Amino acid sequence: MSFEEIQFPADISYGAAGGPMFLTDVVSTVSGYEQRNAKWAQARAKYNVASGVKTPTQWQALIAFFRARQGKAIGFRFKDWSDYIAENVQIGVGDDLATQFQLIKIYSSGSVAVSRTITKPVAGTVNIYVNSQLQSSDITIDNLTGIISFDSPPSAGEIITADFEFDVPVRFDTDEMSVSMDGFDAGNWNNIPLIEVRI
Repeated sequence: MSFEEIQFPADISYGAAGGPMFLTDVVSTVSGYEQRNAKWAQARAKYNVASGVKTPTQWQALIAFFRARQGKAIGFRFKDWSDYIAENVQIGVGDDLATQFQLIKIYSSGSVAVSRTITKPVAGTVNIYVNSQLQSSDITIDNLTGIISFDSPPSAGEIITADFEFDVPVRFDTDEMSVSMDGFDAGNWNNIPLIEVRI
């Protein structure tokens, strides 16, 4: 899959609408009961960034970005301003053997906790702690995969936690830029869909 480590213009994404979605089949019986079948265990995000374009400069930046990504062909990073920070997330427990740990974010609601794999942390924002002690050396942070590597395995029972910001890997969900020119040096593209890609 073609993917570029470039972030969609943050000043445009700030005005985007969207968020997580699931895929569920619902079959209703004649008596009104339902049978629901969840096809995805993990949510997939979808956005519309049309409302974020407010100036001719942003419009030109969007056209250039769309052309460079060749519509649906090439994925990129997207900052979801409603959900881009993770704090004090437990990503693992030492066992004297494991040296690699995947960044995750945990969403808790009542007794349910859902884990989301984070593959696109933002460079310079990741802090790793072992038993609440900040690790400033002997670790490697892979900003392309979200994998944290220790030079030596944490000791058994040690708690590994992380603070970080992250992007969502997405692509355009259209190959066509359908533009209506509303005025001088400005345009209108009412639906600019982006969809999360699994990496």
